Amino acid sequence: MIRIVLADDHEIVRTGIRMMLESDPDVQVVGEAADGSQAYSLVAREKPDVLLLDISMPPGRNGLVTCEKVTEDFPAMKVIVLTMFAEPDYLLFTLRGGASGYVLKNSSPTQLRSAVHAVAEGDTFIDEKMSELLSRQLAETGHGQSIQKLTGREIEVLQLLARGFTNKEISEKLFLSVKTIEAHRSKIYQKLNIKTRAELVDYAIRHKLMEL
Repeated sequence: MIRIVLADDHEIVRTGIRMMLESDPDVQVVGEAADGSQAYSLVAREKPDVLLLDISMPPGRNGLVTCEKVTEDFPAMKVIVLTMFAEPDYLLFTLRGGASGYVLKNSSPTQLRSAVHAVAEGDTFIDEKMSELLSRQLAETGHGQSIQKLTGREIEVLQLLARGFTNKEISEKLFLSVKTIEAHRSKIYQKLNIKTRAELVDYAIRHKLMEL
């Protein structure tokens, strides 16, 4: 039996995915989470085989941050990212962050169940469309200043900065000190070779981070 924790901030989406997964007699959903913090707590308690994780969840511990934290603390457990974002940068980032699978939300139930079985057995599963897009991007442009340079927490801080929040407001949202936010901000500017908030906003829009 493959035991799964399912994390998505929309209950109706979780319900549909759960039904698809549990139509397979070898799969059992042992917990559902609406954000990254809940997902981490469920993983720590239930010790599932697979965490099925949405990228776009509320600030504090979104899917990218959760993926990194879970794979670091529970290396034997597998993470599949289930997302609407068909972006090669996100695929590169999540694989670097420890994910074993990347499945688009418009995939068929059969593809999703195949991903679960493949990852549970120790393989990597990447949506075929994503593999093609990634190959094309690497062939044409490489990935120089792509999102994969940033950590999950830095992406979260970048999103909030781009939306106009101050360091103090971000510290309150993420339950971190202002000094920590300032350090993250400095690293973001350095890694992306940008100097102004306008450049940061432009970067966030071009890489579709405002939609996360």
